[in-house]
Amino acid sequence: MGGVVESSNEPILSGRARRLRLAVNGIVQGVGFRPYVYRLATSLGLSGSIRNTASGVLIEVQAETPLLLERFVQELGSEAPPLAEIFSVVADEIPAQSGNGFVILSSDDGEDVETLIPPDIALCDDCRSELLDPLDRRYRYAFINCTNCGPRFSIVERLPYDRPLTSMKGFTMCEKCGREYGNPLDRRFHAQPNACPDCGPALQLLDAGGEPINAPDPLSLALQKLKDGDIVAVKGVGGFHLAVDATDQSAVMNLRERKGRERKPFAVMARSLGSAEKVAQVSDEERVALRSLQAPVVLMHKKASASLLAPDVAPANDRIGLMLPYSPLHVLMMEEGPEFLVMTSANSSEEPIALENDEAVSRLQGIADYFLVHNRPIHLRCDDSVTMVMSGALRQIRRGRGYAPLPVLLSSDGPSVLAAGGEMKNTVCVLQGSQALLSQHIGDLKNYVAYEHFQQVAEHMQHIFQVRPEAIISDMHPSYLSTQWAQNQSDIPVLHVQHHHAHLVSCLAENRFDGQAVGIILDGTGYGTDGTVWGGEVLIGDASGFFRFASLEPVRMPGGDRAALFPWKAAAGYLFHTYGHIPEIAAFEGCFVEGIADLLARQVNAPPASSCGRLFDAVSALCGLCREISYEGQAAIELMHAAGIAEGKPFAWEVVSAGSDRWHLSVAPMVQDIVTALGSAMSVSDISRRFHVTIVKMFSDIALRACRFSGLTSVALSGGVFQNPLVFEGLVSDLQLHGIEVLTHSQVPSNDGGLSLGQAVIGRHWVKTGCACRRSDA
Repeated sequence: MGGVVESSNEPILSGRARRLRLAVNGIVQGVGFRPYVYRLATSLGLSGSIRNTASGVLIEVQAETPLLLERFVQELGSEAPPLAEIFSVVADEIPAQSGNGFVILSSDDGEDVETLIPPDIALCDDCRSELLDPLDRRYRYAFINCTNCGPRFSIVERLPYDRPLTSMKGFTMCEKCGREYGNPLDRRFHAQPNACPDCGPALQLLDAGGEPINAPDPLSLALQKLKDGDIVAVKGVGGFHLAVDATDQSAVMNLRERKGRERKPFAVMARSLGSAEKVAQVSDEERVALRSLQAPVVLMHKKASASLLAPDVAPANDRIGLMLPYSPLHVLMMEEGPEFLVMTSANSSEEPIALENDEAVSRLQGIADYFLVHNRPIHLRCDDSVTMVMSGALRQIRRGRGYAPLPVLLSSDGPSVLAAGGEMKNTVCVLQGSQALLSQHIGDLKNYVAYEHFQQVAEHMQHIFQVRPEAIISDMHPSYLSTQWAQNQSDIPVLHVQHHHAHLVSCLAENRFDGQAVGIILDGTGYGTDGTVWGGEVLIGDASGFFRFASLEPVRMPGGDRAALFPWKAAAGYLFHTYGHIPEIAAFEGCFVEGIADLLARQVNAPPASSCGRLFDAVSALCGLCREISYEGQAAIELMHAAGIAEGKPFAWEVVSAGSDRWHLSVAPMVQDIVTALGSAMSVSDISRRFHVTIVKMFSDIALRACRFSGLTSVALSGGVFQNPLVFEGLVSDLQLHGIEVLTHSQVPSNDGGLSLGQAVIGRHWVKTGCACRRSDA
């Protein structure tokens, strides 16, 4: 835990009865920081006080010798609670006061907010031991917590983080809990969700219609229903999960049918690390992630023994998403129930997870057989985080519980702005000083419930952090609901930022990289400054602007956005672009090829796109893997898993001039090679392996050309395609072999979940300089 100690006075040198005031900013509320400081001050024999403020914590310490004060400051962060993180300490000497002892004072909510809210975190070992101890008064109590664990972000209504300002305000502590809460030497001192079976939240089981079931032990009955093959909606920390026994194929298929989730893999909760290792190849980095305080879902390679799980938990996928139980309720479920449970977000289609009991019963009618609920309100829904280890580091795929709203520290500060994110995988970002505060994953704003959630989060982020944005930043796409929302905010300037420029700057900002860099930005779609769809881009720039050095050659996509849902149509577009007609392909049997060819020939409803995502879709369809998707990215994912590894001779491609020092990457030679390979009966696995090698070599070569052109030696990788480890790890390795500094994402997703960070940093530059972004993309 680090920090910056500043002083506005002369150093303490000598004398008696000296007093310091320390203003501490960081993650210092709701994490046991005050009792830690109390114990430290008391052990050194110091007098003074500590209190929460809306700016962090304010400490006053007094000693007879300056050496004791200096020791206090030095040790302030050395043994702090695991969740505490100090960003800055400002020290001032003030007049000494009379009085003995060190006290913890009540909070002050009269200042602007500069402090941070800790995320929801996993059950600590101490609470777990008590939970499973038959002699403990909280034995099997599903809401056990202390200052080192439990819900935080999802229950906070506003700062300071005190019980009356959380969703626990309706529960009055019993005498025993009150004593713990008020004792600075107890690990439950000021643990705001503190409770026990006598005074806290309680479980209840409801039937499919939402009617209470009279059961002395709702949890045991719910677990029996799971063992019987039923679907149980479980209210967790940030919303509801839908749970079934992950070893029961019939139950898994029933869940898929009812939820309308045909092929997308389900997340699985495993009883223990040992259980996870039965079905997945767990690396050291993955083991650390699984057991971390954040307890995310980790995408890992399956073992052959993954057959312990139902086949349709993760079909056509060589990875499995696993997490360990992170709440006391989950621990009890996994200790007493099946060893593996599907734990998927409780929603249908692309809706956000259900939040409260009545909402869950209403929205999950026809899906859940039973509802295991409780009466602790969730103030803000927060999905599980999804992660994957690539190139030796944990990468965010979906940033939610455990990470949000931890800040991304920027290299400089400036005016506050709010960024509205994109349309898919939406997040909201506010900049406050040198901190970028990203919301949890919100989702696809084309869904009305998700759009309502977006509006709530945008308001909540401004309210809870007391941010008064000087500008609102959005994507350039005029049809995005986030863009339209931004335009409707009165009296605040709005800046529209090009999608791939925001991706580039997001990666630079996360790495605190202030100079220009070459950016390889690969994704499915983004509105270009020329009005066409971009997605396979090589940019040169920074927050002030960009130059579009190269891109995939635009290819017409029949049906426009519809081609993303039907990969065979994307394939038809690439074939027509390559041959001037659509040759016979075995994978197209039964498809209405003639009509698509007519659209392409007449250039009707077939806009051009330089999308790398559509190229992956096209190759997947040509290989007969995926002609129609049931979830976003399915075609590319199944193509990746058909490869397993990237190896072999690359297919051909060409670099052709697009004028004015710009270049197009022509993939027509690649398409010809793939069609020839299919005709020669080359295996789909070999085609996929060579295709991935081609993508790596093609973009490595053009990036090196961009470096030579610009004189730069740093390349940033961003966009959803970089969730593909074959592309990501291959490109990182290839560029590094050429002496290139490669900048990558780890704190925020490379997909559109990190878009709002880049938007916000570009917007701040605009506010500071008064200049619109420079861009050259002719």
